[in-house]
Amino acid sequence: MTQFVFVTGGVVSSLGKGIAAASLAAILASRGVRVTNLKLDPYINVDPGTMSPFQHGEVFVTDDGAETDLDLGHYERFTDVRMGKRNNFTTGQIYESVIRKERRGDYLGGTVQVIPHITDEIKSWILAGAGDAEVAIVEVGGTVGDIESLPFLEAIRQFRLEVGRGNAINVHLTLVPYIKASDEMKTKPTQHSVQKLREIGIQPDVLLCRSEHAIPDDMRDKIALFCNVEQEAVIPALDVEFIYQVPLAFSRERLDEILLDKLHLPHDEIGALTKWEEIIRKLRHPEDEVKIGFVGKYIEFGDSYKSLNEALTHGGIANNVKVRIIYIDSEELETEGYHGELARVDGILVGPGFGARGVEGKLRAIRYAREKRIPFLGICLGMQCATIEFARNVVGMVGANSTEFDDESPYKVIYKLRDLIGVDALGGTMRLGKYPCALKEGSRPTTSSRSMSATAIVTRSIPNTCRSSKSADST
Repeated sequence: MTQFVFVTGGVVSSLGKGIAAASLAAILASRGVRVTNLKLDPYINVDPGTMSPFQHGEVFVTDDGAETDLDLGHYERFTDVRMGKRNNFTTGQIYESVIRKERRGDYLGGTVQVIPHITDEIKSWILAGAGDAEVAIVEVGGTVGDIESLPFLEAIRQFRLEVGRGNAINVHLTLVPYIKASDEMKTKPTQHSVQKLREIGIQPDVLLCRSEHAIPDDMRDKIALFCNVEQEAVIPALDVEFIYQVPLAFSRERLDEILLDKLHLPHDEIGALTKWEEIIRKLRHPEDEVKIGFVGKYIEFGDSYKSLNEALTHGGIANNVKVRIIYIDSEELETEGYHGELARVDGILVGPGFGARGVEGKLRAIRYAREKRIPFLGICLGMQCATIEFARNVVGMVGANSTEFDDESPYKVIYKLRDLIGVDALGGTMRLGKYPCALKEGSRPTTSSRSMSATAIVTRSIPNTCRSSKSADST
């Protein structure tokens, strides 16, 4: 039977619930526990695929083609567990499912209500998402006190009653702010956040207290007393230099042992946290540095390209070098000519996007990389732009373009998928996920010694960060 750890957040948003949930999974996995993660998002969108990256950050695409919250990327990077469409669901999906059942007559003419129908649906999706994991860490999006997340909180309250206290525990992430004017740290926001949880029947078992400063023992005692939590379960969650330090920080506070005790699981010493120590050593003491020019349309908001940023960091860790990412706005390349930073980078990455805005700037960056023989990688729209640039400037196909930008182009080198012709809907219409790619006999990849004469590779299709051309061009 799967056991559950529910992670909620209070006081303010952006405290790092995703990193916290991923880190909980990592420290349990280091103890030999088979884990998985789920993310429950309270917004009414069916998925984040049509949301602006400035509002939501990147869209993380799973192997099975689901467009999901960026926190699933953290889950995969921290645990090596592959996420799927069952690992993330929204209010929109829950209501859509319940309404379909009502239309079929599944409720036998009953009045469909938030309780029990919506909450029962949430609970069933949680169970399905947990799969065969021994422990599922379930992150509830939003902030305690928001109207949007109330059905999810009610569902997890019921869930604990149904599976039993030892099979489901509640971890609450909160804030202990430092007030500079009075030179004091304050526990009141944490007290009030826990009070809101207890008003709806949820008693936290563990508190993760975000803070810029060390939390003294007497303050931990006070939080424990007023929040009805054991003192050892009041865990400081201090700011760190690298997000990959968080599992180590939690382990130093014995959080893994506390969770195992509360779930009545054995304390197996696997020692896998040594790999996290090695990661931090390499991040702190690299042997060299490389500069990567990241050309994109949404560089003002770092989370727009979260997985690509982390992939570059991981590449640096693997090669024991520091990767310094230099962000270059593709629109500026259209007006200023070649950006001075392009001449000082060791490699150029052109990222995803939607709509015509900034595309000509991406084409100029790609041409510069090709002519100066700078290592280049194009992701999604970046790859499409590389095709367009080569067609125009090497093959001589003047006016070559994608039908997304110019339906009247004389050379349509990028064309809409045949099975999507006539489909105007924006949501859920792209080919996404992991696909096998057959390589033509005699092509360079099949004859390369590095590829070991591979005849097929597996690729993961991703969205261009923001689905809607209209929203992309207006943001």
